[in-house]
Amino acid sequence: MTRSFADRHIGPDLDELARILDVVGVGSLDELATAALPASILDSSGLEVLPAAATEHEVLAELAELAHSNTVATSMIGLGYYDTLTPPVLVRSLLENPAWYTAYTPYQPEISQGRLEALLNFQTMVSDLTGMEVANSSMLDEATAAAEAMTLLRRAGRSKSARLLIDTDLFPQTKTVLYTRAEPLGIEIVEAELASGLLDGDFFGVLVQAPGASGRVVDWAPLIEAAHERGALVAVGADLLALTLITPPGEQGADACFGTTQRFGVPMGFGGPHAGYLSVHSKHARQLPGRLVGVSVDADGSVAYRLALQTREQHIRREKATSNICTAQVLLAILAAMYASYHGPDGLREIARRVHGHARAIATGLDGAVVHDNFFDTVLAHVPGGAEAVVAKAKSSGINLRLVDADHVGIACDEATTATHVAAVLESFGTALSSEVSAPATAAASVETRASEYLTHPAFTSYHTETAMLRYLRRLSDKDIALDRSMIPLGSCTMKLNATAEMEAITWPGFARVHPYAPVEDVPGLLRVIHDLEGWLSAITGYDSVSLQPNAGSQGEYAGLLAIRRYHLDRGDTHRDTCLIPSSAHGTNAASASMAGLRVEVVKCRDNGDVDLDDLRAKIADHADRLACIMITYPSTHGVYEHEVAELCALVHDAGGQVYVDGANLNALVGLARPGRFGGDVSHLNLHKTFCIPHGGGGPGVGPVAVRSHLAPYLPGDPLETGSHAVSAAMYGSASILPITWAYIRMMGADGLRKATLTAIASANYIARRLDAHFPVLYTGEHGMVAHECILDLREITKQTGVTVDDVAKRLADYGFHAPTMSFPVAGTLMVEPTESENLAELDDFIRAMISIRDEISQVAAGVWPVEDNPLRGAPHTAACLVGEWDHPYSREVAVFPHGLTPARGKVWPAVRRIDGAYGDRNLVCSCPPLEAYTD
Repeated sequence: MTRSFADRHIGPDLDELARILDVVGVGSLDELATAALPASILDSSGLEVLPAAATEHEVLAELAELAHSNTVATSMIGLGYYDTLTPPVLVRSLLENPAWYTAYTPYQPEISQGRLEALLNFQTMVSDLTGMEVANSSMLDEATAAAEAMTLLRRAGRSKSARLLIDTDLFPQTKTVLYTRAEPLGIEIVEAELASGLLDGDFFGVLVQAPGASGRVVDWAPLIEAAHERGALVAVGADLLALTLITPPGEQGADACFGTTQRFGVPMGFGGPHAGYLSVHSKHARQLPGRLVGVSVDADGSVAYRLALQTREQHIRREKATSNICTAQVLLAILAAMYASYHGPDGLREIARRVHGHARAIATGLDGAVVHDNFFDTVLAHVPGGAEAVVAKAKSSGINLRLVDADHVGIACDEATTATHVAAVLESFGTALSSEVSAPATAAASVETRASEYLTHPAFTSYHTETAMLRYLRRLSDKDIALDRSMIPLGSCTMKLNATAEMEAITWPGFARVHPYAPVEDVPGLLRVIHDLEGWLSAITGYDSVSLQPNAGSQGEYAGLLAIRRYHLDRGDTHRDTCLIPSSAHGTNAASASMAGLRVEVVKCRDNGDVDLDDLRAKIADHADRLACIMITYPSTHGVYEHEVAELCALVHDAGGQVYVDGANLNALVGLARPGRFGGDVSHLNLHKTFCIPHGGGGPGVGPVAVRSHLAPYLPGDPLETGSHAVSAAMYGSASILPITWAYIRMMGADGLRKATLTAIASANYIARRLDAHFPVLYTGEHGMVAHECILDLREITKQTGVTVDDVAKRLADYGFHAPTMSFPVAGTLMVEPTESENLAELDDFIRAMISIRDEISQVAAGVWPVEDNPLRGAPHTAACLVGEWDHPYSREVAVFPHGLTPARGKVWPAVRRIDGAYGDRNLVCSCPPLEAYTD
């Protein structure tokens, strides 16, 4: 019998599912739905608009047709997006390799050393090229990195002013996002031609671009000095390829640098995903938002990496966090870092010189039409009244230029530009290419002003052959646990199958090599994917409109809250500025609310984990006139379907507020209930959770925002239009990975989606029933059911034995498993989410490992092993534990081959022992350490 795609996506077969349901105590998946969910919200309607499920090959054929319908023109538009030649070894061995794209955020660093080392390379690359000491491990895109730089300057500076100066030559999309982010925070943005000097008055910061949107290269050192004299800090948006030739901003005195690493081997992809960056001098390191990889040591004193400082600070500091960033762009950051490793400093410099040479050839050919004398890759041509004709002529030759206005054309060269392209561009201006400029010119001395070295670490000088790079990537990935080796049972994170058929299309040129500002007629296939997804996601969630622009769940949250805020302001309800958030909520909720200009008030939860409706009523009464909204997660962050959710929504609506339903747990609702119909006004949806876009080690993510019709006018608009309230640099965010979700929905169909949800619920309840006697399940619903995840309570075990959730998490690595979510949302617990993708054998292996660990804990409780020296406290154990001295009260065999380890699984060897995080924070090192560190 031919199996459908849904049968291959869903782990348990019919026999296994029957055994799971028997343990759970229900006779069918439908009976499970009735037992787990409140009857008042059950709703399987809406999905009839989805097309019937197709096979993998049918979907790939459909996607191929859509990709073919797009025009892959030669893009010379620029504005921060450039064609690039991704080395094939990186496409095959990294971008298309599940060992890399199915990995999770490295919160368990002992089994994430490969991707952590790669991210350290990224940070070193950015630091070296920008002339700064510290860079974080990626931002969402250049525009959001600029916005983070803006708030960093305000935090780090001493000025009391709320004014920010920005140069008129900033990229237009960056300006738009800056305005979006500044307004709720009370920041006043003033634009000026800063190459001529600073404006009068006070200001806390200055943002400039190098090179600018027009291509102009400016020596910003005098302006930076003048800003510092007036008490302001300066951030520079810098092109990393240009910085191989021109003086880096860090050496000119800039306080921060921001930008994108897109042109380092990452396809344009109609806008994303790409890794933005943010770098600073050491004195501002602790102000950096997002993730930061640092160097520390493990229990044996060996060099080891882990996330440092403010990691997940939005979950700890909540509304006081410096940012709501929860997702980075790890996979793309690693790709950019490996591109730099593969080419090395000399190779990057050669590429930059070639790019500049082609731009110089165009400028020479255009002679007096060129506006700026100093430029790197982009030439601005002045053609009075003739710009449209020039752009049209180039278009007829298969080249897209930038129409700046009626009198100006922008021409951007990149790694893929050839002499033939140069000739075609000049011909579009009516200029024949003379023989003296037919070959790329040597870079002008005025541009090559950089004297300092960069990328001198062996990470960038050792892997220039394909053999060396291939082995380096394999060596790193072998240090990690990703979905290709084991289930990753992380509660609230939904680490499910990312099917090969879903992934295949993202590297096709028709999706990957399209500029985000390409003419609309070039992208009918991409727009069809986008239109289909908007409709399908609306139907699945019960909302009326969807924007795919937010390129992470955190940005979807922010966009949804901005929509609520603007809705109230348009109605004259300027006083509605209070956001109610349950105490159990994701920390990003509070951070997002604060960034959107809302005041956070916490609503208590009952002992059973549900929102306390009595406290909610009291909070509504206290803040009735000021109530803007409530943010809830459904099912709850505690992994339970709260039966009073409809009443909760009604209470808020009756008080004039809006209901934001966090879509983090949508994998427990698809096909069963629709938040847009049971009371939600807005939700963000994590496509990297419910809809199969892979986590990639902590990004890419896509966080679309879905709204009811009254909020639709307030969705983010075109980033190229000032005042559009855009939240990312491209209209459709990370568009090149949307075919993944399109393929998933298209292959699953309505019935497959519903069965996937119910199987995820069944598997979670199976684990809860099997483990409850060993690790009590903390919260259940009215009928003793959990949703798609369960919380195992270790607090009493820790109290009695001293064994902590950290000990259990690290010991699971010895069994070859990634740990569940630790101490969230309740300290001292583990939150387990198996997803629908894991078959019964994998579930049973995990259960067997947890029971074996519980037996080991009993040995500690009985005094057989001391609290400070036992297999759990000593975990994880590396292969080096097999040799040398051994002075522990437990055997080597127990250490590395524990009783519950199933031989069929094979042994996974953690790369390092338990890491000392505190040591790393006290001795902060966030770039590649010298080789001596590995042998000292």
